[in-house]
Amino acid sequence: MGETITLAKYASEFQFEDIPANVLERAKNTICDCTGAMIFGYDLPWSQMIVDYATKYGPGGKSRILGKGGAQVQPQMAALANGAMAHAFELDGSTKPSVGVHPCATIFPAALAVAQERGFSGRELITAFVAATEVVLRIGSATHHSNEIRGFHAPGTTGPFGASVVVGRMCGFDTAKMTNVLGIAASLACGLVQFSRSGTGGMVKRMHFGRANESGVMAANLADRGFDGPHDIIEGEFGFLRVFCNDFELAQLTKGLGETFLSMTIYMKRYACHGAAQGQLMALEELQAEHKFMAADVETIDVEGHHEMWDRHNILEPKDPMIAQYSVPFAIALAFFRNPKDPRSFDQSAINDRNIMDMCKRVKLHKEEGAGHMTPGASVTLKLKDGRVLTKRVVYFKGTPQNPANRDDVHEKFSLLTRHCDKGKMDEIFDRLQNIENEKNFDWLKV
Repeated sequence: MGETITLAKYASEFQFEDIPANVLERAKNTICDCTGAMIFGYDLPWSQMIVDYATKYGPGGKSRILGKGGAQVQPQMAALANGAMAHAFELDGSTKPSVGVHPCATIFPAALAVAQERGFSGRELITAFVAATEVVLRIGSATHHSNEIRGFHAPGTTGPFGASVVVGRMCGFDTAKMTNVLGIAASLACGLVQFSRSGTGGMVKRMHFGRANESGVMAANLADRGFDGPHDIIEGEFGFLRVFCNDFELAQLTKGLGETFLSMTIYMKRYACHGAAQGQLMALEELQAEHKFMAADVETIDVEGHHEMWDRHNILEPKDPMIAQYSVPFAIALAFFRNPKDPRSFDQSAINDRNIMDMCKRVKLHKEEGAGHMTPGASVTLKLKDGRVLTKRVVYFKGTPQNPANRDDVHEKFSLLTRHCDKGKMDEIFDRLQNIENEKNFDWLKV
């Protein structure tokens, strides 16, 4: 039995009783985290463009676009809009080590859309969510993240697998249908990272997540109707790994399947910017707390980190908020003047702020000696004008699997992201998602 079929069999047979308590807790926390990101992302201009499109071309459905005044639309359009909103402002988490997968933002929007359309329960959704997460994280692990090194936006290429599996599992697909859904999803993989090179077009980064969720709904609906796809689409000669990746490892597709839960590698962001800056911002925060310096006291800032930070995120003059969040120097510079945990800090006025931009130019990125692709850990060294040199290294920032966010941490971030909404309503949503397995349906999940 090939790897694609093995993964399909696992997903189709997975049961709620198979979920360990710690995995269930991590899944609930990341769903709450993702929901907060969607609600915040709804009002952003680039999200509103997609919301307008989804509302116009998907009327008459039962699936809710998750924002104040969000319309009910057809499930594929809700998945598109909510998926884009989940990644609208670099608020959703990924994994450590990174495998090019954002498990929640490319799975939960599709799951929610179909659950609302068909009346699936919370128990059915969370079971499918964990099954899909385990499958897509193994696909991501097998890529060695080389799809992104090659120039593809990794979550846009792996995302359709997770989204299609979560819908297929909720719909009760057997191994044959689940194999077909994977075969279809691979042909819907897309997304390029040229925006990181050109410094323009950052909106497409958000669209990749919406498209992944929309693709999952489409793939599952087609498979349910008997549409088929290649049964060796992941491992085949012209399959996903060989076409999208420069380097890959087939053994990772099934390693520990059913025994080791890769869901426990999920991390949740503390700061409202790319994951490549999270550890550095924590280091800077701790240095400021210890030594009480101000922006005016700083002469230079040197940052060491993994190859991707140095290669992809060394953007000194971002032109828009999306590229600003992608820039490690900008995020560090902003932290001297604004709260980097609040996405509202990363607006156009920050890019127009001469103090932030001047500080940004004082930040120098360096590839850490011996660090490989996405090696954990980052060091920040400040040279102050009074001659002091301050250094802090953070290996596992708050939110990583080794230093995980608990329910209170997640609620704090959720409340910050949704503070523009009715607090009582938001607290109710959070509490119900924390007990998701007891929900009979998701008609109530709306803003």
